[in-house]
Amino acid sequence: MIDLMEVTSSNRKCSAVTGSARKVRDNAADWHNLMLRWDRLSEEGFDVATSIVNTKRSQSEPLLVPEASPPSSSSTQPAPGAAELQERCLKLLNIMEKMSAVVVKMERLAASQEALRELEEFRSGSAGGAAPLFHSWTARQFEDTSRLLLSAFMEELKLKQVIVQELAHTASSDLSMVYLSCWLHQPFIPPQSRLTLEALLLETGHRPL
Repeated sequence: MIDLMEVTSSNRKCSAVTGSARKVRDNAADWHNLMLRWDRLSEEGFDVATSIVNTKRSQSEPLLVPEASPPSSSSTQPAPGAAELQERCLKLLNIMEKMSAVVVKMERLAASQEALRELEEFRSGSAGGAAPLFHSWTARQFEDTSRLLLSAFMEELKLKQVIVQELAHTASSDLSMVYLSCWLHQPFIPPQSRLTLEALLLETGHRPL
């Protein structure tokens, strides 16, 4: 949750907002919390994905039978860990489902912003709502910001779904490392997305100007 900050002369106006502005401010806090939730799940998923790659690597390396062991038809034996690999794959799938739920909530936030923009347009009789709800942004700018963030996380979710489907089945060590790198660096969520969130929090009074 966003930490409550002391009400000062610079943010007192935002702390007492009502109506559409109040809902927009609540939505901004929800965006912040959902993105934090996503980051925690992504970090957890990366750890699990890394363990899957390491487990597969250990399975692909034959274990030499010690010289003192009774002779057998083969000088190697399969590496253990199939049950462990399956357990970790299920854990990664569970994380993926939680991330999907986060995106569903983001979709609801974007839909809420669209409805608020339509309401403000109806009230003002002009496209986007003529008067800023806080410092300078119109209702349409809040909607555009939500759509921008939603688009980034929806695309990143698609990428992670592919990684979850393919990671345990690829026989290429290099491809596995590519998957891990993509999961870690989240190419569809650029630094600009974080700056967009900060701008949203500044505009709505969650961050002091």
